Amino acid sequence: MSDDVDAVVIGSGPNGLVAANLLADAGWDVLVLEAADEPGGAVRTAELTAPGFHNDLFSAFYPLGAASPVIAGLGLERHGLRWQRAPEVLAHVLPDDRAVLLSMDVDRTAASVEGFGAGDGAAWQEEFQRWQRVRDGLIEALMRPFPPVRAGAGLLGALGPAEALRFGRMFVQSVRAFGNERFVGQGAPLLLAGNAMHTDLGPDQAGSTAFGWLLSMLGQDFGYPVPQGGAGKLSEALVSRLGGLVECGRAVTQVVVAQGRALGVRDASGGLVRARKAVLADVPAPSLYLGLVGAEHLPGRLVADLANFEWDDATVKVDWALSGPIPWTATEAKSAGTVHLGGDLNGLSFSNTEIATGRLPRTPFVILGQMTTADPTRSPAGTEAAWGYTHVPRGESWSVDRLRRRADRVEQLIEQHAPGFRDLVVARAIHGPAELEARNASLVGGSINAGTAAIHQQLVFRPVPGLGRSDTPVDRLFLAGASAHPGGGVHGAAGANAARAALARNGMAGDGYRLMIQGLHRALYRD
Repeated sequence: MSDDVDAVVIGSGPNGLVAANLLADAGWDVLVLEAADEPGGAVRTAELTAPGFHNDLFSAFYPLGAASPVIAGLGLERHGLRWQRAPEVLAHVLPDDRAVLLSMDVDRTAASVEGFGAGDGAAWQEEFQRWQRVRDGLIEALMRPFPPVRAGAGLLGALGPAEALRFGRMFVQSVRAFGNERFVGQGAPLLLAGNAMHTDLGPDQAGSTAFGWLLSMLGQDFGYPVPQGGAGKLSEALVSRLGGLVECGRAVTQVVVAQGRALGVRDASGGLVRARKAVLADVPAPSLYLGLVGAEHLPGRLVADLANFEWDDATVKVDWALSGPIPWTATEAKSAGTVHLGGDLNGLSFSNTEIATGRLPRTPFVILGQMTTADPTRSPAGTEAAWGYTHVPRGESWSVDRLRRRADRVEQLIEQHAPGFRDLVVARAIHGPAELEARNASLVGGSINAGTAAIHQQLVFRPVPGLGRSDTPVDRLFLAGASAHPGGGVHGAAGANAARAALARNGMAGDGYRLMIQGLHRALYRD
């Protein structure tokens, strides 16, 4: 492959691969450099546990991917991508073994939440009707560079000024506050809270309703789909569409900068790859700025802001090969692709508070995936490939024995709701924060969201106070990973936004674009 290209993309996660595809579509000569031995970043699959059991190494369910206009626009079905869905989307199992169900059949979901509070079924139906009014405009607004002027105008038109104002208020509320206003029972708030905790936000944190409501409505509309054959099939489709312009086992160690402009990159062997037009980085913001670029090439105020960058919680993940389906006593959990365990609303709050205060939760909140239930190709007939993960405080030391005890605690929790679960375990694999980072350097300290989802690090505050765009203070260098707006999730938006910015910088009005961005950065980062 040539070491003199139009664009170098650092990292082959979904954002990097999306960016590379869009630039290649525009006729650019693109090279993707990946440190790992295979492409995909946090979207990969392997036989981690036992032969014939295909476990996703990191992420697994992709409601945002199925809904993303970016992913849909690439036509990945022509490159082998097939979506599969479990019969039901999600079940949240309470300590007393009752369960609330999220189904693609809105009537089934409404009936389930109605069982926890009279009138909550109708309220849920109303929320889904609101979602249907705002869906297209909201998804477009979330996935475009900030500010989303056209999409925002469409949302305003769909809702009207009065309802739009109240919709915005809902988005910044905590799940508990919104739940108290909107529902009588705890079923519907538990669906929202459990989905919010796919990030690092607990039920009492501002903005948790935004994530809980969005994921719940996406699940209601698109399900929680998985790629047939494993998460890695999504990455394979992106690589196939790109046409093989990915070089693995080639770690980038430096972005070469001169006179305020990115000229290319150096790899671990010292080799130089020149980039005539752009360098795009699908890596966390601190890794890019402080590691690959260097503080000497950045405004002092940006460097100071990066000292306040907040990571999301660390993670412990367990994968299982099971000789049969999990024997849940709650019927709702048997056919759900995703199962939430670990408490009622207060229990989730306690778990989140324990992590915030640096304590290991006594009762972990567990997100569990039944992958063969969602996609029968994942394991031999009659068996189940499953995984579960739980958040833990950052910065702690995890010995092999300590990881084993945490995995045992997760299994104990499952056993309480599925007696006989442990007898089904053929094999298991445990990954703590260090193991996750070792497999994917972007999962720094076991954080899976490339930075907290809290409201103070979203929009123009992501990754630090700035423009909320992929443009960096270094000309022709673009942040294309989940540290950039709109954040974590397999949707490709951050990569697409970086590609669009690179194209704009090199378009007919490129010099004007550069002057505008440089002027805004000078105003924002002036010491």
